[in-house]
Amino acid sequence: MSTEAAATNTDHEHPTDAKYVQIAILLAVITAAEVSTYFVDIGPVLIPALMVMMVVKFFYVAAWFMHLRFDSVLFTRFFVTGLILATAVYCIVLTMFEFWTGG
Repeated sequence: MSTEAAATNTDHEHPTDAKYVQIAILLAVITAAEVSTYFVDIGPVLIPALMVMMVVKFFYVAAWFMHLRFDSVLFTRFFVTGLILATAVYCIVLTMFEFWTGG
């Protein structure tokens, strides 16, 4: 038995605290824009605009604060696969309610 630790870990440099603060400020600005849509009538652009802001915020939170950006690609694939599966199940359930209630 060897007492030496195997150096198979590939270390990567994490961003500084300042970068995390920048991301948090960006997320706060996007959140403020989302909240402002309640007070400003932007018509039919409302839902697509909120969806885009939601996706951007989700990407930043998953990539930076869940550290998917710095981890193995395998973890990202697991995350994306679970996300796709959950979305598919959600859509199937919504469809079932539409068909079962007689539309």
